[in-house]
Amino acid sequence: MPGEGRMLSLTIRNYGRGDFANLIALQARCFPPPFPSELWWNEEQLNEHATRFPEGALCAEVDGTIVGSMTALRVTVSEDRPHNWASMTDNGYIRNHEPDGDTIYVVDLCVDPHYRKLGLGKWLMQSMFETVVHLGCRRLLGGGRIPGYKVHSANMGPEEYVRKVCEGELKDPVITFMLRCGRLPVGVAAEYLEDEQSLNYAALMEWRNPFKTER
Repeated sequence: MPGEGRMLSLTIRNYGRGDFANLIALQARCFPPPFPSELWWNEEQLNEHATRFPEGALCAEVDGTIVGSMTALRVTVSEDRPHNWASMTDNGYIRNHEPDGDTIYVVDLCVDPHYRKLGLGKWLMQSMFETVVHLGCRRLLGGGRIPGYKVHSANMGPEEYVRKVCEGELKDPVITFMLRCGRLPVGVAAEYLEDEQSLNYAALMEWRNPFKTER
């Protein structure tokens, strides 16, 4: 396991054009076949991330190698807005980014499989929380896969499944991680993203800026 028996040097920073090839290679490691390669980040998407909202384009480096990334955009989310990954993120191109939006919306979070369980995902999440505070946004929001749901779907709906995960009765690799980072569920979205394990559902997970007074 990387880092076993020694300290690792971790840097979390904004990514730019010089990182695009390494970020695409990271996606290939995180989402190997049969995941379709055309769904990995492409250079046009990454250029939009780095130029349109650089504060939301983060990567994690260990000993000079990019082993994780997190991408977000800024929007205002109305209650009646259709809520799925494609519409909320402009299919990952974030051209719908709103410079004065009140919400930092998570587009993607991935960590190299060889560097998981080292807390890198949590550090990326904490860094994005700092971005929320720094920009004076109201909250961080995003849809989380519920990959453990399929095996329980015959006995309960997705809302009950998420509730049981939150209560500690069940564990889910994605939702349990987000809960440990401090994000809380505010709803469930159907047909959020094509995902067989989640039956296309996602839990909408929020972190509220503690320094922002709600009106």
